[in-house]
Amino acid sequence: MSINVRIPTPLRKLTDGADEVAIEAANVGELIDNLEAAHAGLKERLCDEAGEIRRFVNVYVNDEDVRFLDGRKTTLKDGDEVSIVPAIAGGK
Repeated sequence: MSINVRIPTPLRKLTDGADEVAIEAANVGELIDNLEAAHAGLKERLCDEAGEIRRFVNVYVNDEDVRFLDGRKTTLKDGDEVSIVPAIAGGK
């Protein structure tokens, strides 16, 4: 099943500038592994040493945060849209 993944600007250098890529996956964990296979270097930016999604990286499936779903086990279906959004900090 093909999943559309929106890539944030800081990670586009790893996708040859593409702002969106199509990846086959049954769940978010598989999606991250398949993203890494297609675009080396992405997984280490998305996941910590234990393989969990980094706390400063937000992953949304159809506008729902996977942290409130099943995390890496969140099921995906054909046509789903996944957005990777780095957390933004700063200000006064």
